[in-house]
Amino acid sequence: MTQQGDGGLPDLRVLGPVEIVGPDGPAALVGARQRAVIAALALHPGTMLPFSRLVDAVWGEDPPRTAVKTLHSHVARIRQALTAGGLPQLVLTREPGYVLAAPRHAVDAHQFIAGVERGRALRAGGALDEAAVQLRAAVALWRGDALADAPVEGWAAGEVDRLHELRLSAFEELYDIEVRIGRHHEVMGAVSGLLAEHPSRERLTGIHMLALYRAGRQTDALDAYQRLRHRLADDLGVDPGPELSGLHLAILRRDPALDSPAPKPIPAAVVPAQLPARVGHFTGRDEELQALEAVSAADDDLPVVVVCGPAGMGKTSLAVQWAHTATSRFPDGQLFLDLRGHDPKSALSAEDALTHVLRGLDVPDDRMPSSPAEQAALYRTLLHGKRFLVVLDNACRADDVLPLVPGGRNLLVVTSRNSLAALSTRHAMRVIAVDALGHDAAVALLGSVLGADRVAREPGPAARLARLCGGMPLALRIAAARLIGHPKRPIAEFAAELNSAGRLDNLAVEGDTRTVRTVLASAYSPLSEEPARLFRRLGLHPGPTFSTHLGAAVCGVARSVGGQAIDELSTAHLVTAVAADRYRFHDLTRVFARQCATADEPDDVGERLLDWYLLVAHQANQLINPARDVVTPSIRYPDAVVPFGDDQRAAIAFLDAERDNFLPVVQHARETGRPRQAWELTYLLTSFYEATGHWHERIELCRQGAAAACDLGDPLAEGEMLRALGVAFYMSRRLDDALETNMRALAVVERGGDLAGQGHVYNNIGNAYAELRRFDEAVAALRLAVSRCADAGNRLGRALSLRNLGRTYIRMGQADLSVEPLNDALAQLRDLGNRRLEAGTLDTLGEAYLQRGQHDRAITEFTAALAISREIGDRWLEWEILHDLGVAHLDRGAVAAALAALEAALAITREVGGRHGEAMALDSVGRAYLHAGDLERADQHLTLAVAARARVPDVFAEAHLHRDLGDLAARRADSAAATRHWDRAMRLYQQANATAEAAELATRRT
Repeated sequence: MTQQGDGGLPDLRVLGPVEIVGPDGPAALVGARQRAVIAALALHPGTMLPFSRLVDAVWGEDPPRTAVKTLHSHVARIRQALTAGGLPQLVLTREPGYVLAAPRHAVDAHQFIAGVERGRALRAGGALDEAAVQLRAAVALWRGDALADAPVEGWAAGEVDRLHELRLSAFEELYDIEVRIGRHHEVMGAVSGLLAEHPSRERLTGIHMLALYRAGRQTDALDAYQRLRHRLADDLGVDPGPELSGLHLAILRRDPALDSPAPKPIPAAVVPAQLPARVGHFTGRDEELQALEAVSAADDDLPVVVVCGPAGMGKTSLAVQWAHTATSRFPDGQLFLDLRGHDPKSALSAEDALTHVLRGLDVPDDRMPSSPAEQAALYRTLLHGKRFLVVLDNACRADDVLPLVPGGRNLLVVTSRNSLAALSTRHAMRVIAVDALGHDAAVALLGSVLGADRVAREPGPAARLARLCGGMPLALRIAAARLIGHPKRPIAEFAAELNSAGRLDNLAVEGDTRTVRTVLASAYSPLSEEPARLFRRLGLHPGPTFSTHLGAAVCGVARSVGGQAIDELSTAHLVTAVAADRYRFHDLTRVFARQCATADEPDDVGERLLDWYLLVAHQANQLINPARDVVTPSIRYPDAVVPFGDDQRAAIAFLDAERDNFLPVVQHARETGRPRQAWELTYLLTSFYEATGHWHERIELCRQGAAAACDLGDPLAEGEMLRALGVAFYMSRRLDDALETNMRALAVVERGGDLAGQGHVYNNIGNAYAELRRFDEAVAALRLAVSRCADAGNRLGRALSLRNLGRTYIRMGQADLSVEPLNDALAQLRDLGNRRLEAGTLDTLGEAYLQRGQHDRAITEFTAALAISREIGDRWLEWEILHDLGVAHLDRGAVAAALAALEAALAITREVGGRHGEAMALDSVGRAYLHAGDLERADQHLTLAVAARARVPDVFAEAHLHRDLGDLAARRADSAAATRHWDRAMRLYQQANATAEAAELATRRT
């Protein structure tokens, strides 16, 4: 079979179903007539075939009137299919017809004809063995009848008949040679089968007669002659020709000239066992071994197995380990060949690889076919009907593997740093991805090499060493080798050495050239220029993951260019995809990339990286909350395209995917002397955290931002960052920390005379006091917030402070006082177009109406608020509103509606990391099940609520929880437990200054 080459040479197959394969895969030819057109052209490649001749080939003597027009339509569709396969210029127009622009040797029919001619020439020269090899390879190109799925007419049908006749003649030539050189036993069955299809062939009958005679079956040989003589007489009225008659007479006389020469051994008589030794201390990989086992145990034809993964991950070790366990299933032999694809300079060509494999199958050099196509055909012939295991190590490209796919019940296992996806366009394929070992397996490998006792003496340092090696088997083995030579050296000492700047230098063993650095360099060095530059620059990214958008920005190229570059890195397993358009480095690969960048990249990469984050955060902030406008970042490289356009939901989703990077990027900005970028990025991300939660992460981010602002000596920036830190503490229920931080912020903004800042800080102080149930101080602070914002002309700040004042009145049990400030706030927020705070204020109004017993009005407000929160994609606000809506339904006895809302709220709190909210929702869901009479589920949720609340202490909320647990115990008639919980709840209510709730519970007890 022809193979797809680097220059785009097509693979044209007509000796069976019509197939065309290009650089990008097979062309999808639809319909028998499309296949007939391309097959007719393939029979005469490089020759212009007139339209009339093609019409004759497709429709014969009675074409439709529109035949030429239909022909053009077929050719247009054929060209579309060829273009998809990477062959846009294969069929060209040459008036008055078309031409297939391919050499003759690209078509299997012409390869076959050339192979037969070479075989006959070799026979004429007396080289019978070589002639047999050539003919065997030629007939192996056939996959069925010529043009099997493309019926043709006229002259093309004659061409098909000629090919079939030549195939039959080639078989006769081959079998004649095989019998004459003593291999009559090997071909007896094949000759008999062919004769059954063509019983009147005199030459084939003669070959059969000689084979039978040489096998000691003289009578059968004479009977074969008589059968042919009678058939010819009955059908044609003639006798066999003189050559066959002479053979008949010689057999009757037992002519010594007919005796068989000494037979020569057939190739592949030796059973090869080429697997290398297993690696010592093989550990883990249970899932991968099971996957290989499952593939080999299949009943059907076996797929090609590709074991792929990054350098140093033990792909070869895995393949060899499994192969040794599977040898009994492949009794005809095991072949192993290192294709050396990791180094383009030393990689084996397909021709060299075939030569190596055929030598392993005991084909001597003097019988080796001259062309790769014939070598591949002989390879498949030798493996046909047998059970071989073929392991190709270190493949680089699919083209290197394709000639060596054996088919049938033979199994090909390929290891590669690339995924070799192009193989799947030709063959069934199973990919087994190999990555770093899990932590337990990595420690187990160290224990296996160093000894379990040594690792057990230092379990912590051994675990640290495994993490420093990133689970890479090569690194772990090198680290163990460094230690095994020094049995007294503490593991902790070497781990500390490895944790230094020279980690890659320390992962080397004297006398062994295969170090972590050399292995990574061998994967890096073949990269083309743009992917290599991207690899280096991404090595400077401090976060755990990155996107194509970031890659394009740090390189200053279009996203399409960056995408192509990152695809090449992914294909080479230098980066690993973790989600759609999101990638990561292995830890040691990142170290290598960073070292390459330090040597080769300019200083502006860090600026480009921070500029991109500032640009993305600024654009997202303008979509989520444009009123948050203290910072407009100064961007040196503004040409990057933001990945979400004007879509607010897409902006939130993209930032959520980047969330793990924010803290490392801000820390990196501070550590590299860029405090302005550090605090500005922290500020610009505020609206994202308000919409999504994750407040525990936000705390450390704001600490870094505040420290950066302090480094910068900018009181405005420091005030903003301290205020943001106070909000993060507040939302994480660290209320004392929130109050202390906001007091620090207040001192900063008062020194700077920032009235608007004072208003915001007083608002936050009031909220903290309210949650601490210090209501008088809360109301005073919030009134100051309203006043300061009004003096500063900050309408938004005033509206927000009014909303929180109303909410505080509700917490105090004075809902009537809340309605006026809440309606005032709502009107201003609608006028300002702030949808998020509008929804929050509607939610608070709903709480007021609920406290006043106006359930329908409350549910109306909650429903309107919920619609807005979903419209703007604010998940944090959504769970709060759903919770309040559920409580309203429960308060009026609609338990099913309450459970639907409360369980939805619970799911969102878990999604956004709202621990306080999760504890609240669990308590409320438990209370709803209690109302429904489902005591078992009530118990489950209240028990979970106790555990969740322990992580986020809140005295008032804990009191509610023990109140509900007491109610549950009472429903179960466990009066002692009920009293215990109620007593605890009353103490907590009193501690929280919730005297009304404590009094209500005391009344219930009596």
